[in-house]
Amino acid sequence: MTKEIRPRINAQQKRALDYLRTKERRILVIGDLHCPFELDGYFDFCLDTYDRFACNQVIAIGDILDNHYASYHETDGNGMSGGYELQEAIKHVDKWAQAFPVADVIIGNHDRLIMRKAFSSSVPREWIKDYNEVLGTSWNWVERIEYDGVQYVHGEGGTARTKAKNDMQSTVQGHIHTQAYVEWLVGNRSKIFGMQVGCGIDRDSYAAAYAKHYKKQAIGCGVVIGGHTAINCLMPL
Repeated sequence: MTKEIRPRINAQQKRALDYLRTKERRILVIGDLHCPFELDGYFDFCLDTYDRFACNQVIAIGDILDNHYASYHETDGNGMSGGYELQEAIKHVDKWAQAFPVADVIIGNHDRLIMRKAFSSSVPREWIKDYNEVLGTSWNWVERIEYDGVQYVHGEGGTARTKAKNDMQSTVQGHIHTQAYVEWLVGNRSKIFGMQVGCGIDRDSYAAAYAKHYKKQAIGCGVVIGGHTAINCLMPL
């Protein structure tokens, strides 16, 4: 009979394992996707990050959809029609919904473009379907959510560091595609952080052409552990 070999772990490995087993909220924060224009490989990177940090919760920080055809800015005349872009976006979103069926989703400025168009056309809200009905998801779509004293917003009013200072509260946000950082603000009796999580958009897609002369996008996601630890994870490119 072959004797079973049980590998031993050293003290440092045990402390790391105990840390991963600690019962606390470990949130994966997915950056702006802009479906169907997200970057190839970003999905797998987020799955790997979720597993690597033993996450048990997911928040998408906004702009799940791009809605390029409905933009208030210039649109590509050779781009997809509205119907086709939506069909493609639904296919892309379904992959994320299968991987993360339970998630909080912050509503971004691109997500609400259709509602804005309807409002400017005086269309009553009752005529508009909700996000889950259109996309076939069962996510919790919100403007803002808070866990463990940390607020999660899309970030249309400035940077994460500014939002954290103004609200005197730890803040995680997306929206700004070219920034990914964690900055701590420390006082005599408190410490808070501002986190920009980067994004997952494909900078070579025509939907991102408006930014081709800007800084390169920061492709990444974030992890927030128990409200006390914030980690930026940048995707190898």
